[in-house]
Amino acid sequence: MADLAKFEKAASDVKNLKKKPDNNELLELYGLFKQATVGDCNTEKPGLLDIKEKAKWESWNAKKGMTKENAMKAYIKLAESLIKKYGLKD
Repeated sequence: MADLAKFEKAASDVKNLKKKPDNNELLELYGLFKQATVGDCNTEKPGLLDIKEKAKWESWNAKKGMTKENAMKAYIKLAESLIKKYGLKD
């Protein structure tokens, strides 16, 4: 299992970025987080009019088949790159 403490710290740190990541970065974080914590997408696809939830669902569903451990590692790597890009609040 990937280092759970490192994953939890990364999840906490991305909430304290100096600048909000763009939508694609946020969707990637969301999809990897859900895959790492829940596993394969287990909910129905939201309706066409619920654009935000549909995008989140699609990001998570795109990770189908990825192990929780690999999703955690990918999440940590992405979080670290976002921290490097945006910096953390003091």
